[in-house]
Amino acid sequence: MTDRLPLFPLSSALFPGLVLPLNVHEDRYRSLVGDLMTLPEDAPRRFGVVAIKNGHETAPTGQEGRLTGAMAGLGDDPMTALYGYGCVAEVASVAEREQGYELMATGTVRFRLLSVDTSGEYLTGEVEEIPEQPGEGARALTSQVIRAFGTYQKRLAGAREQTLAANEFPDDPTVLSYLVAAAVIAEVGVKQRFLEAPDTAARLTAELRLLRRETAIIDKLPSLPAAEITQSPTCAN
Repeated sequence: MTDRLPLFPLSSALFPGLVLPLNVHEDRYRSLVGDLMTLPEDAPRRFGVVAIKNGHETAPTGQEGRLTGAMAGLGDDPMTALYGYGCVAEVASVAEREQGYELMATGTVRFRLLSVDTSGEYLTGEVEEIPEQPGEGARALTSQVIRAFGTYQKRLAGAREQTLAANEFPDDPTVLSYLVAAAVIAEVGVKQRFLEAPDTAARLTAELRLLRRETAIIDKLPSLPAAEITQSPTCAN
């Protein structure tokens, strides 16, 4: 089943279940949000978030999710500048400000990007939603990933910083896989591979490999400043 959605190109990947705050100031994106707000009150206000590949100008989202000129740097063929998989975001709240909107959205489901239309004021895309499959051994991998991620946090933070206790992690393998994918410090391409994983088990396996490798690297460093990873990313589940 395919659908057509407005697109937000960003410099990072969005994962299902994670909350996305956006400060929207640029005219084209203000128009996008304005169009979403004209939909019937009971209609879902959805848009697609797609990460921009390295080598193309990206929107500096920062902590606020600020959008400034992303579409201008995508060239004549956005399909080559954007990754082929993204995540549907559903608007949870919108506050209109003098210079734009403060928007809070939640990732809901992955999609494959089939085509991009550049004829309008903002990008739209034909997308195909991808249902999540658990894969073989996802449940057994959960405890391993929780332990590995806990160790990874401690190595990053050091003894002075608080980290998540094991009982604070979700026990649902899919939810956990997306939480870890969002939380690890990694380049966009790595996180995109997590998003594109064929199933939860494959994602957890890749994350476990990354966590163990990164922890081993950190152990060999003389010192490392505390990072924001010590705080849990906002998860809607």
